[in-house]
Amino acid sequence: MYRVTPTTCLRPRRYFQQHGRWSSTYDQTLKNLTLTSETRIIYQGFTGKQATANAMQSIDYGTKVVGGVTPRKSGQHLKLPLFSSVKEAADNLKPHATAIFVPAPFAVSAITESIAAEIPLIIAVAEHVSIHSLLRLHSILKTQSRSRLVGANCPGIINPAARCRVGFMPHKVFTPGVVGIVAKSGTLSYEAVASTSRAGLGQSLVVGMGGDWIAGTTLVDGVKFFLEDEGTKGIVVIGEVGGDVEMRVVALLEEVKGRNGGALTKPVMGLVAGLTAQEGKVMGHAGAIRAPGDPTVEEKIKALSRAGVEMVSQPAQFGPGMVKLL
Repeated sequence: MYRVTPTTCLRPRRYFQQHGRWSSTYDQTLKNLTLTSETRIIYQGFTGKQATANAMQSIDYGTKVVGGVTPRKSGQHLKLPLFSSVKEAADNLKPHATAIFVPAPFAVSAITESIAAEIPLIIAVAEHVSIHSLLRLHSILKTQSRSRLVGANCPGIINPAARCRVGFMPHKVFTPGVVGIVAKSGTLSYEAVASTSRAGLGQSLVVGMGGDWIAGTTLVDGVKFFLEDEGTKGIVVIGEVGGDVEMRVVALLEEVKGRNGGALTKPVMGLVAGLTAQEGKVMGHAGAIRAPGDPTVEEKIKALSRAGVEMVSQPAQFGPGMVKLL
C-alpha cells in the first residue's frame, strides 16, 4: 500500500528539480520581464476587493492599467473597460502584462487562460496553489515561447524609473537606479531595496520570484536577465533554505566566468536566509523548507562565494557593499 510520508510529499519538487528544467523555448520569454512606462497592465479578478485596491494604488503610482477581467461581468470598473474573458480583454486592450488577483483554487485556470491569450508577462500572487496543479501548469509553460510567468505566491515585479508595478510591492520604498534585485523572500527584498536606496544606488528592476517550490521565474532567470540588461550595473540575489536553485545560480556564474577570463561581467552580491532552519520544518512559506538531500544554507553560501558572489549576512549590507563594488 502506498503510504504518504513527509518525504513522499516532497517528491514532486525533487522530481521537478531533476527533470523539469526549463526548455530553450520558454527561455525566449525572459525578455518579457522588461517593464517600461508604456507597459499596459490588465487585472484578472478585477472587481474583487484586493484587485480594486491594488489597481487604484498602481494607477496613482503611474502604472498604465488599461482594464481587467471578471468572469460573467462586463462594462466598466474604475472607469476602465471590464471584460468577461482574458481573450476578449487581450483582443481589445493589447496588454503586455496581467496581474492575477484570484483565490488559489482558481489561479491555475486564470494563468492558463492568460497563456492561451499569449499575454507576454503573467504575475500570479495567490498563495497555496497546489503542487500538482503547478506541475501541470509548468508542463504547459515549457512548450510555448510567448508568455512568462512570475509566481505563483509572489509579490510581483517593479521598475521604479518607469513607475510600473505589477503585483503588490510597496512602491513608495523603491527608487530609480542601477541595482537589479531578484529574491525568493519579499520581505528581504524590501530590506535590500531600502539599503540600496539609502546608498544612493536605487533599483533598475526588482523581481519577487515567490516562495513556492516551483516558480515560473527563478533566481537563475533573474540573474540571466540582469546580466544582459543595460540599465543594471550590479545584481543582488536573495535565496533561502530549501531547494537547489542557488546552486544553479552558481553554475550560471561559473559559465559566465569561463567566457570572461575568470571574472564576472557585473558585480553580484548575495544573501541566503535560514541559517538556523531545521530539516523538514517550513520557515514562512511552502518553498522555505530543507528536504532530505537539499544543500544546506552553509553549502549554498560557500558555493556562491566561490563563484564570485559577495555574500552578506544582513540585507542592510547590500547598499554599502554595492557602492564599493561599482
